[in-house]
Amino acid sequence: MIPIMVDLRDRACLVVGGGPVGIRRAGTLLEAGAAVILVCLEAPPVRIADRLQWRTEPYRPELLDGIGLVVAAATPAVNDRVVSDARARGIWVSSATEPEAGDFNFPAVAVRGRIRIAVSTGGGSPGLAAVVCDRLRESLDDSVVAWVDLVADIRREIRPMLSPERRADLLRRLAEPAWLDRIRAEGPEAARRAMRAVVDQELGR
Repeated sequence: MIPIMVDLRDRACLVVGGGPVGIRRAGTLLEAGAAVILVCLEAPPVRIADRLQWRTEPYRPELLDGIGLVVAAATPAVNDRVVSDARARGIWVSSATEPEAGDFNFPAVAVRGRIRIAVSTGGGSPGLAAVVCDRLRESLDDSVVAWVDLVADIRREIRPMLSPERRADLLRRLAEPAWLDRIRAEGPEAARRAMRAVVDQELGR
């Protein structure tokens, strides 16, 4: 497996199973902006997310029509059917009961500003993945978040002004660890001014 970040905004996703795992996975997909359909035999809880389509019915292959990603979070037998049907259609699928049978797993995720940390143990120990992820998140202070924001702003500005090679070289220079030390010592605004000077020099201003 390789770690990737997938843009699911407005993508149709199906979750099969309305237990704790299914509801949790549906929530994760909703947070990513996906259009989520959850199908299970149980009635919906008293409160569900406004954007979640809850269907109280058995799983059937036709529910995969128009779906871009599937999560099988029901019983092992149902999950096996979902995985088989989804893979036959070329749809990415994740199985809660047999992680190795699917195409992807859900990692432990931590967010600090623009930074997203994802940790997976390949299904070996999801609980430990969460602990490692939390430790990594704690290591990211506000200075790191500010550094990312500064470089992101500059990258957006210079994108139409420099060739890909010159742009990549400039961004590499702004990603040197010395900038983080400067942000911590002088503050983000001082670092922003210093970065602007580097950019202006590169642009010949």
